[in-house]
Parts: sequence; C-alpha cells; structure tokens
Amino acid sequence: MKTSSLIASPMLLLQLCISNLCHIFTSVFSKVFNWTLGVCIPSTSSVSQLDKEEDQSKDKNATAPTSVNYHFTRQCNYKCGFCFHTAKTSFVLPLDEAKRGLKLLKESGMEKINFSGGEPFLHDKGDFLGKLVQYCKQDLQLPSVSIVSNGSMIKEKWFQKYGEDLDILAVSCDSFDEATNQLIGRTQGRKSHIDNLHKIRNWCQQYKVAFKINSVINTFNIDEDMTENILQLNPVRWKVFQCLLIDGENAGDEALREAERFVISEEMFQEFLDRHSSVPCLVPESNEKMRNSYLILDEYMRFLDCREGRKDPSKSILDVGVKEAICFSGFDEKMFKERGGKYVWSKADMKLEW
Repeated sequence: MKTSSLIASPMLLLQLCISNLCHIFTSVFSKVFNWTLGVCIPSTSSVSQLDKEEDQSKDKNATAPTSVNYHFTRQCNYKCGFCFHTAKTSFVLPLDEAKRGLKLLKESGMEKINFSGGEPFLHDKGDFLGKLVQYCKQDLQLPSVSIVSNGSMIKEKWFQKYGEDLDILAVSCDSFDEATNQLIGRTQGRKSHIDNLHKIRNWCQQYKVAFKINSVINTFNIDEDMTENILQLNPVRWKVFQCLLIDGENAGDEALREAERFVISEEMFQEFLDRHSSVPCLVPESNEKMRNSYLILDEYMRFLDCREGRKDPSKSILDVGVKEAICFSGFDEKMFKERGGKYVWSKADMKLEW
C-alpha cells in the first residue's frame, strides 16, 4: 500500500499542477477579456454617466426664452390691412393656466415678457392683462414687463391700478396723418388715433412707465416724414418695421387680411430709414431681421415657427414643457442679438426723468 501510494503521489501532484495552471490561465484570460471589452463597451454605470453628461450638455446649449412675446388674444377692435396676427380664434386661456405657463417660462430663463394681441386691453376691459402684469412683476419678479397696444382701449384708471408693475408700454402708430391711418385701418370710428397717442404718452410719464412707439412702414406711409412728431413725443424706442407677409395671416387663401398691396421693397424701406436717421431712438427691423428673431407664443401658449413664411405651431408649453416646445420655435438667437433684442428693458435701469 505504501509503495503504490508513493507511486501514485507524483501522478496526483502532476494533475494538481495542471489543474492549477488551467485555473490561473482561465482567470487571467477572463480579466484581460473583460478589461478589453470594457474599453469598447462601458459598464452600465458608465453609460448612465455619459447619458447624464450629454443631457447636461443639451440643457446648457438649449435656447433660453430670454424675451418672449405672448399673444394671449387674437381679438382686436382695429382692422389694420397688414396685420400678421389676425383674429382666427377668440380663445383666451384661463388666468390660472396663463400664470402657470408664465411660471414655466421664468423657470426656463425668461427675463422679459411682452403682452400683445390682437388688442391686449380688449379682453375683460384690461383687467386680465393687468393681473398678468402684476403676477409677472410681483410674483415672478421679472426684470421687464411690457405691452404692445393700439392704445384705443387704455384708461387712466388702468395706470392707477397696474402702472407701477409695467416697465414699457408700446403704442402702435403708423402715421401722423389721420387720413392715412383711416386708409391703413389703424382707427375705430371717429376717434383720433393721434390724440390718443399723446394722451397715453402723458399718462406714461405721470405713472412712470417707459413709452415706446411701433410703426409698420408700408405703401401708404412710405413717403411720410415723422421726424418732428417722434422727437416731440420722445419715446425711449421707436421700432420701425418693414411690412411683413405671413401666409395664412395676411397672405394666401386662408388669410383674413390681404397685405400684398401694403408691401414695400428693401430699397424703399432703407429710404425711409435714411430720411429719419436723425432720430436717436429709431430701431429699424427689416423682414430679414424680424421674421425669425422673436419668440412668439400664441393664445394656446404654443411657439410659432415662421421660417417657412407661415406660423407653424409647436405643442403647448403647458403640455410638453418649455424645453421641448422651444425646439420647434424656429428662433434665430443670433439674429435676435443682431437686431438689438437685448437692451436696457427694466425701467429701474433706464434712469428716466419722469
């Protein structure tokens, strides 16, 4: 038994050695394979980290809605022939829903809100608008809250109630000749649009609201010299727009307006600008500068993409959030900056002599 055990022992030792060598080789091969595979295919935790970094990069590069134009109503009491945001619906969001959308915009980086229409003072006699102005300034603490209006519906009591929270009021005025305003449709009945403009200018000064004028240059006012009138009114900004065609709004089969007869060329627009070059507050906006350089929200809080010459809506920010909806806005941030979209827009920073 001892002899056979002695003979068997070397065989057992050899088998053990071979087994151990196989185990070591398998272990080393497995580690080398896994290491090599790991270089090509990250682990689950690595993939998760990469996705997180990519999402952060996307968030960082996403367009921030710094300045937003909210057309909460399409209804208007004027019938301007070139209007490019016409009364295709009568819908207005409930106040709480509008506030929810504004809060989402603030959380996404909004610094300036501009309320427009239609005529924003028409709905609920201006109280709906006033409550939104108060909410944006007092609750959201936005640096700038502004309004664009035709001025016909504004009363002094509105300034008394809401004026403190409004930074800028822009009144649209295309001519200082009443007959021209009648031809354009910038009028209601026998009211003088120009007299109303001066009255609102005085209220803005009295209630400490920065006053601005918007003018659309077209075939009916192209030869007018507005220099003296603008200098007398002394707005903080005079926005001068070239008449713009938008399919489905003021051009095309489904449009409520036919603006083709109002359209002017680039050369005609430049001649108007040259004639008014002495006006220091003039801010020109050609079709090229204007078309895609505004973030526009419609009455449903959908961003409107104008890149194809029409207004293609995104999904509502109330349904999908700001980050997703803004991807379909067609917004040209570079042109926004080139046209001077970012300026001193808080009345606290304007250092105006009221």
